[in-house]
This record gives sequence, structure tokens and C-alpha cells, in this order.
Amino acid sequence: MAVTRFAPRTALLLAATLAAGAASLSAQTDPGRVLLLVVDGLRPDYVTADVMPRLDALARRGVRGLAHHSVYPTVTRVNSSSIFTGVYPEGHGIMGNSVYVPQADPERALNTQQLSVLRAVRDAFGGELFTTTPLAEVLESRGVGFFGVSSGSPGTGFLMNPKGASAGLVHHEYTLPEALGAVVADVLGPVPELAAADSYVPLMARAVDAVLEIGLDRTDARVLAAWLTEPDHSAHALGIGAPGTIEVLRAVDAEIGRLLDGLRDRGLLATTDILLTSDHGFSTRTGSASLMRLLVDSGLKASTSSTDVIVAGDAIHVNEGGPSRIRRIVERLQQTEWIGAVFTRGEPGSERGWVDGTLSFSSVRWDHARSGDILATGNWTESVNEHGFAGEVTLPGVAGHGSLSRTDLNTTFIAAGPSIKEGVVSQVPTSNVDLAATVLALLGAEPAAAMSGRVLSEVMRGGPEPGAVQVSTLETDASVVVDGVRYRMVLRRSITSGHAYVDYARVERSNER
Repeated sequence: MAVTRFAPRTALLLAATLAAGAASLSAQTDPGRVLLLVVDGLRPDYVTADVMPRLDALARRGVRGLAHHSVYPTVTRVNSSSIFTGVYPEGHGIMGNSVYVPQADPERALNTQQLSVLRAVRDAFGGELFTTTPLAEVLESRGVGFFGVSSGSPGTGFLMNPKGASAGLVHHEYTLPEALGAVVADVLGPVPELAAADSYVPLMARAVDAVLEIGLDRTDARVLAAWLTEPDHSAHALGIGAPGTIEVLRAVDAEIGRLLDGLRDRGLLATTDILLTSDHGFSTRTGSASLMRLLVDSGLKASTSSTDVIVAGDAIHVNEGGPSRIRRIVERLQQTEWIGAVFTRGEPGSERGWVDGTLSFSSVRWDHARSGDILATGNWTESVNEHGFAGEVTLPGVAGHGSLSRTDLNTTFIAAGPSIKEGVVSQVPTSNVDLAATVLALLGAEPAAAMSGRVLSEVMRGGPEPGAVQVSTLETDASVVVDGVRYRMVLRRSITSGHAYVDYARVERSNER
């Protein structure tokens, strides 16, 4: 199959005219497509017949996965990278929403939601952002078209297709390749202007328009991907289950319904397999302290702007002081009630971190040359908030994600389409890292050799029934006594088909004086 590449504007408009004229024929000859939808921050318990009737109906028609997992750290850019490469952070190299890459900037951590930051990281490594090949480029190498759309941050969109491979990428601030911008302006018009307090529903609606009117009507892409940034944006500010968040969820559902209707109206719904996920779950936040402040106040970092120790999200990079300072920082974290699981680098193949009482980066698939020296996360409980939603993390803010709690790790997964089983609820563990391999399988292709995710054969027609798939659990613990306080962390994973999925990590402290 030829892959449409966007060229000058005149050729684009001519191609659009030809595509529109062939619409009736495509319903008869369409070879099938895969639509990969990512709904940012969509908790599974949001998807009900009352709040999200269109999405709930899609789940009832196909497969609803109840044991779907975010990749840890449970933040957006880590999961965007894993979704669109099929590998864990250990393989793709995007280690957090905030990263420290001294080759790009030795003075401070960088925010990966900024396009300029990701381009600087890319340039620091010879033009390659990932240390693996993204799905869009794998598809292009096999002659299969990919078209992506994002209403999220510029960085989140960029991670979907950083080279603009195949049919490209549409974001409301840029396009890849740049030539695609002309047709976007002609078809979609100006970008909606939003006030700071507004929801991002108008941007999400524009993304849906881009899928329908550009991805479907003007390219031959067989894989279409859309990143919808609500309810994440609103839930951070308003809280989980708050009336305003529920209102946004209803709008998200309406836009997903409009996308499904657009497929149906074009005669393409019956030949399109749909995989829908969320990048992470969500938890109510009840803390007030920060990792940066803890280290400075403990005398383990000179100041908030010093470079002796760099804090990048949950990662700590120790530039001065070596193993002694690393150990002292870990011990301080282990004594601090609001801190949960703590990880350090281990020997190859070992699940034990080199510092007592820690597990290794490899136990959570975070061991990369770009990793820090310590990875730590907030503590959590399953307390229920005022709106009846479980999950509480001891980090600052109204609501958020990023931890190793059940509610941050458990994400939404729905599959439906001609290749998907009907009316199934699955308890088989799955993950965002599995989606790229499954997209290729739905196209009849083998996963790329570098992909660490598995093909979700149990959701596909002809695959094993979910109830027949063997699943086991594994708990790994680490314990140490520091100044009379016993710190014990337990990492629980679900295992199926040789793949381990992190369910949560819990921490217990007890007085041993």
C-alpha cells in the first residue's frame, strides 16, 4: 500500500477532492483500520451508562478490560512513549514528565510537556528522541499509513510520532510535517481560544474533527491515533468526581460518540478495530510536602536551585557526594511517612536495589542510561473522597497521578470492532505497553522485535477466552531498619504469558526501638 505523504498545498487539496469522490467506494473496498484512542486520565469507574453512555455501550459491545495497567511512573509522557513504542521506559528513554538530561541542560530538570525540551533532548542524542523505534516509523517501514492527532500538551503530541512519519501528526500548535499545516488550516479553521479556567473540550472536539476530516477523508492511513486531553486537565483542578469533572466527562463521551458516528456515516465503523485506553488513573491528593523541599530542609541538597542534587519529578540525580549521599537520601526517604516506595539501581537481573530496603529500577522496568540514582513516590491509601471515589495519595495538589497506588496504576481499556470478541469482561492483566504490538497484530503483522509488550490475543476473535488464561501474582519485598524505624516495601505484580504487570507497591513502617 502506498503511504500518503503531505506535499505542497495544491497537491493536498487535489488529494482531498479525490478522496471525497472515492468515499462511497471505500465502504466496499476498505481493508480495515485500527483506531487507537487515548483518553487522558480516564478512570475505569468513570465509564458508566449514566455518565458516559456511548463509551459504556462500546465496552458492552466489545471487550472491557478490568485489569489494565498504566506504565510506572504513572505520568503522561512516560505512558505516551510506551503506548506509541510498545516498550517500557527502560527501552524508550523518556523517564518522567520532568527529566534531567545533562547532555541537553546540565543545570536543571526539564519539563517534557514543552516541544522545545523534547527537541533539545533529541538533538542532544544525535536526532533520536527515543532509544527504540516508534510505532509510526515501524508502520511506515512496512508500507502502512499512520495518522496521529493530539489535543494534549505539545510534548505529549510529539511523542506520538516525533518524526512526523507516514501521514503525519496534527496538534493545535503545530503539525508534522509542517506542510500538513496548510490543509489543517483550510479544513479545521482557527484554533479555539481558551481562558485558563476553561476545559479543553473545544480542543478535543477539534482533534475529533481532524481524525474524521483529515485522517479518514484525506489520507490512506490504516492506523489512526487520537489523544484526548480531558478529563485529565479538569480533574487536576476540580477533583475526582466533582460536578465540574462529571460535566466534562459527559462532553468527552459526546465527542467519542461523534467520532463513532463519523466512522459509521462513512461506512467504516464495521471495518475499524478500536482500542481505547487511558494513560493513567487518578487519585485524590492530600499532601503538602515536596521531594525538593524535603531534601533541602534535610541538608541533603544545598538549595532549590543547586546542581549538587537534581530533582526531576520522582527521580533524584546525585551529581555530588556519590554513594554516601545517595544512601543518606534513601534513608531520609525511608523515615518520611509521606514517602512510599523507593528504588535504586541494582545488579543486572537483580530485583534488589543496591541500597538496603530498596528494590531495583529493573523491577519496575525503569533501568535506563537516563535513569536517576533514586526513584521515589508518594504513599497512598484506598480512602474514599467526598464524591465516593477511592484512592488517596500523600502528594500536593487537588488530584493527580504518578504514584504506585492501585488507582493510579489501574486504567481504562476497551476494545471493539470486527476482530474483537463481543460482550466480554476480562480480568486478564494488560498494559499500555501492549497496545503497539496489538495494533500490528490486528493488521495481520508481527510485532517489532524490540517491543516488550504482548499481543492481547485474548480480546481477539479466535484467541483464548479470558477465563482460560492463566494469571498468577508475585510479591517482592525489601526491608530495613533506619534509626529504630522498620521500613518495608512490597511490590505486587500480576503475571500472564510470561509478562509481569505492576499492580501496586505498598509501604509499611513500624517502630523497632
